[in-house]
Amino acid sequence: MAKNIFPMVNLLVLLALLLVPFVLSSILASPPNLKVNLAEFIFEQAPFAQCHASTIVELPSGDLLAAWFGGKREGDDSVQIWLSRKPTGGTWLSPEVVTNFPESPCWNPVLFRDTRDQIWLFFKVGPSPQTWVGAYRISIDEGQTWSDITYLPAGMLGPIRNKPIILTNGDILSGTSVEAGYGRGTPPDAPYRSWACWVERSSDAGQTWSVHGPITVPGENFGVIQPTLWESRPGVVKMLMRSTQRIGFICESTSSDGGKTWSPARPTQLPNPNSGIDAVRMHDGKISLAYNHTRRGRTPLNIAFSNDDGQTWSPPYVLEEEPGEYSYPAIIQTSDGRLHITYTWKRRRIKHVVVDPSNIP
Repeated sequence: MAKNIFPMVNLLVLLALLLVPFVLSSILASPPNLKVNLAEFIFEQAPFAQCHASTIVELPSGDLLAAWFGGKREGDDSVQIWLSRKPTGGTWLSPEVVTNFPESPCWNPVLFRDTRDQIWLFFKVGPSPQTWVGAYRISIDEGQTWSDITYLPAGMLGPIRNKPIILTNGDILSGTSVEAGYGRGTPPDAPYRSWACWVERSSDAGQTWSVHGPITVPGENFGVIQPTLWESRPGVVKMLMRSTQRIGFICESTSSDGGKTWSPARPTQLPNPNSGIDAVRMHDGKISLAYNHTRRGRTPLNIAFSNDDGQTWSPPYVLEEEPGEYSYPAIIQTSDGRLHITYTWKRRRIKHVVVDPSNIP
């Protein structure tokens, strides 16, 4: 006697209909594949074992200049600042060292091009982030030669990890931060651990600077560092910040007076695993943000876009997702409209990726 299969068919149809919304939502939540125009390592071999914290700038000629710190390991006295140039249409040249402190490590270089087309190379030197000193060198020939080192006074560090910006009125705004109250043996829950963001501002092309802040998360002393900035309209500046895992999300703040005063920092919806981020306001007014879209670890590495000045963000496009560390991205938009991202690749290399934002839906 034949069995009646219709109840089973009806059940399967019902289950399929119930699953449709979940499948569609999954498809809609996943961004299209990121079309990468170029992905390359800045160097294949180098005279250092580890490297980290890259920075990149477009030169007036259209060449690119990148810098990072490299040595035996982060914090070792062997760590110095290294540079490489990519001529227009060419390949990256061999890295060259531009600091010489055999008694102390160097940290977090930041390249910046001012309105006079001078190239600034900011960096830090000292035993640790709690004790380092800010310094810089200036080049007037696109990084071929550099001035003597200028050391900033105690209490002023220069851009701590991300590029400064030039406001509509010509002022230079530099995001910085201070880490204090702890060392190697400090308990992780010590109440005196302290992180805070600040802004250094110059109205005379970098001859003098004023310090503004602190920018902190209310109720969380051990909160935020390494801000990235953009000017959304004249005098209105937005800031995104790296946060500790106590917070676990990128934090934001706003200034309505050109960086002199700031709103209290508050978490966004974007996760952060206590790792560096960087953003840039593109030529069309959109914001692109490079970051790790996770609360633990430093993979994956992602890029997201905002059409509303950072209020909401696209789903995260993937730059890297394999096991390992992919971190501390630096992002710029060059004169041809393309986005250039450099970042730490497993602490062994610096990777350079180029994306055309016009290809992103």
